[in-house]
Amino acid sequence: MKNKILALAVLFLATTAIQAQQIDRSTQPKAGPAPEINLGKPETFTLKNGLKVLVVENHKLPRVSMTLTMDNPPHAEGEKAGVASLMGAMLGEGTKSIPKEKFNEEVDYLGANLNFFSRGASANTLSKYFPRVLELMAQGALNPDLNQEQFETEKERSLENLKSSEKDVASNARRISSALSYGKNHPYGEFTTKESVENLTLADVQQYYQNFYVPQNAYLVVIGDVKTPEVKKLVEKNFSSWKKKELPKTNLPETKNVPQTEVNFVDFPNAVQSEVQVTNTIQLKKGDPDYFPVLIANKILGGGGEARLFLNLREDKGYTYGAYSSTGDDKYVARFVASASVRNAVTDSAVVAFLDELHRIRNEKVSQEELANAKAKYTGDFVMALERPSTIAQYALNIETNQLPANFYQTYLQKINAVTIDDIQRVAKKYYLADNARIVVVGKGSEVAESLENLTYNGKDIPVKYFDKYANAIEKPDYNKSVDPSVTVSKIFNDYIKAIGGKEAVEDVESVYIMAQAEIQGQKMDLESKVTASGKSSQEVGMGGNVIQRQIFNGATGFVAAQGQKIPFTEDQVIAAKAEAHPFPELIADNASLQGLEDVDGEEAYAVKMDENTINYYSKNSGLKIKQVKTMQQGPQTMTIPIVYSDYREVNGVKFPFSLSQTMGPMTLNFEVSEVKINEGVTDADFE
Repeated sequence: MKNKILALAVLFLATTAIQAQQIDRSTQPKAGPAPEINLGKPETFTLKNGLKVLVVENHKLPRVSMTLTMDNPPHAEGEKAGVASLMGAMLGEGTKSIPKEKFNEEVDYLGANLNFFSRGASANTLSKYFPRVLELMAQGALNPDLNQEQFETEKERSLENLKSSEKDVASNARRISSALSYGKNHPYGEFTTKESVENLTLADVQQYYQNFYVPQNAYLVVIGDVKTPEVKKLVEKNFSSWKKKELPKTNLPETKNVPQTEVNFVDFPNAVQSEVQVTNTIQLKKGDPDYFPVLIANKILGGGGEARLFLNLREDKGYTYGAYSSTGDDKYVARFVASASVRNAVTDSAVVAFLDELHRIRNEKVSQEELANAKAKYTGDFVMALERPSTIAQYALNIETNQLPANFYQTYLQKINAVTIDDIQRVAKKYYLADNARIVVVGKGSEVAESLENLTYNGKDIPVKYFDKYANAIEKPDYNKSVDPSVTVSKIFNDYIKAIGGKEAVEDVESVYIMAQAEIQGQKMDLESKVTASGKSSQEVGMGGNVIQRQIFNGATGFVAAQGQKIPFTEDQVIAAKAEAHPFPELIADNASLQGLEDVDGEEAYAVKMDENTINYYSKNSGLKIKQVKTMQQGPQTMTIPIVYSDYREVNGVKFPFSLSQTMGPMTLNFEVSEVKINEGVTDADFE
């Protein structure tokens, strides 16, 4: 029963996926002239303390947006990693003259949005409230109440966030990849740890604020229904007291790419799929001649659902939900990254597919059609972005902070249209280092390490280096934990039955009725699951009080009913339903096999293969079932669905998990069981 409570949710999400429309590419569209871009030219002035102000008047709507940004050189926080974000979280929580509650109440009363962060602040407001909101922004930024109580609150929140993300494979992969690419002592590569946050004090936060929250590299952009003379008067009044201070001296470590392509592997035993990043550092600024060719090259390679990586790894091979690339730009150093989350079984094949596409765009010229489509898509995105005031603000700021020509964005589309096929190949060879790529793989070592060790490309072995979750180099771990010969599937199942209440209590269960809830995109999802010891099961999923989908199995046949359609079970589905149509499938599992001893979220667990598509994990210490991994086929995609069981509670002498977390691709559903009924609420009519 507990094995199947989420199956309907998985099917519901999969069957409601939007199918892409077919596009007729037989006729290539003719390129039109680049649209003329007319950005408002900002008026500028600079205060004596160095704060530079940019004002763009736009009187179409009675609104004003403001962005305060400090463009300080990057600096490492070292042993105090996390102090900047902690300081940013404390800003805006009242000032030395306005208590937190009163400060927030006034912002809400004015209908404004006001946010602070470690490198500045932002605000949106009606133009009639602009003077007061600007004043509140200045007070929050220049006169913050960095007190002990708020420090303790934000510190605890930071530690909770670290704890909640420590098992998230995707976020850890991004962190580790940056650390390996830039170096852990580089500002772009260092990361916050539990230890670094625990060692922080209020004095550290206050000192960081004093050192780095300074005006000489700061920019204030104001856009909207304002008059420049009024803005100048208000800014001088509210920001002139901001004192210029000399920034601490910092050294930016040099970054280096690997001398030859290599795999950097990090073991996360709880991973049900591998996070793959193929990356190298680059030197690319917005003002460089290569900037526009790189934009189009990346759009062709991995810039969306029509790009090569997506079409290869998802549409053609079915390895992943999506594969993409990004080519960064930065005044100091940036990265090229091609990435995807792929099934464990195809991790090595996915690496080869990435390398294939990198070599292809370097060595073969793109087609005229690809070039035209990429330009058209980029043009459309650019024009749509101009509708947002925040875009105009960012463009004005970019011109200042990157020392760009004043007409950089007015001529943006002209430069996009000027990119040629030869330009694409030239920049691909320069920035996509297929022969010097760092291939960062974060995944389950027991399932993928061996295949990566045997990886070759173009006749050359690709070396594998091993790292821990803190990006420290280590020796290759032993992923094959030995299992005591006395441990059998029968013993594991017996220990599980004993752990949840004992054989006598379990055998008295003739039916189980479970109700659970989760949130999906802000809406409540209800699940009702019923199962009997006689081999029948029923699951319903509902939203907003309406039943969206039903899955019924009467012991011999079954069906799925959704969106007005009733689809009978296939032969394979009938077999799978029979294997699971029991409150405790362990009692009817005849062909289960022990796969080994593995680490599940830091806990040793026996992996038992229930059938071709299902593996259950039972805690070595408690005997409880703590995880299930199910493989499902949905069209061309093979999905690996993990379900984590926790918070076991006793109901009529039998323990059931009251918390179930299921992940499908990028989405995680956290179900909380509201009620479990044993031997009540279930009739034969439920399975018709």
